[in-house]
Amino acid sequence: MDCQTLGSGNLRDAVRLPKGEDINEWLAVNIADLSNQVCMLYGMLDTICTSSSCPKMSVQGHEYDFQDSQKQTLHTTAPMYISYLLTGIQEQLDDETIFPSQLGKPFPADFISICEGIMCQLFRVFAHVYHAHLNE
Repeated sequence: MDCQTLGSGNLRDAVRLPKGEDINEWLAVNIADLSNQVCMLYGMLDTICTSSSCPKMSVQGHEYDFQDSQKQTLHTTAPMYISYLLTGIQEQLDDETIFPSQLGKPFPADFISICEGIMCQLFRVFAHVYHAHLNE
């Protein structure tokens, strides 16, 4: 992989917290941006990743079921899983108690943990797209 395609000669530098930046602010901005990028990427595949082509959300033999806010497991197709997931992420991004939009407003104590969960979910979308649709 050529890191030059990412706009930085060094991938570690591209993802390093800049000096003087608040980690929560930096995470919030970058997670919102990455979420938008995933939405755009997946939007380009809506005619390829369908209920018939992807009856289950899977990545290299691993199947994922969606868990709703009441912790109920939903067996869904990949498009439905991704739709639920992206909707849930957007709801978190819009929640001022999780992602405050005004500078100086406090982030929740578990903000980094919340961000880790969102990143894991976004990674699943990337992984599914890569493994199921790269050559399409």
